[in-house]
Amino acid sequence: MLHVMAQGGRIILERSDDGKIQKAICVTRDGWYLTGFTLELFKKLKRRRYIASRNSGPYRITERGIRSVRGQVDNR
Repeated sequence: MLHVMAQGGRIILERSDDGKIQKAICVTRDGWYLTGFTLELFKKLKRRRYIASRNSGPYRITERGIRSVRGQVDNR
């Protein structure tokens, strides 16, 4: 997931009426939805501070997250 986010992806949250997170959706820079992205994985990435939200926007990768991603051929 971090490789997708390093290439410009983002995480969008769906919340219930009381403000609790119901679902986390990972979207690539091309607009594709990734399967297998769970709420538990979202919490793990957030706890490790690999992702963050700024100004109430979608969650994006942080500098710490970028440093933790190993370089691969398909990364730009």
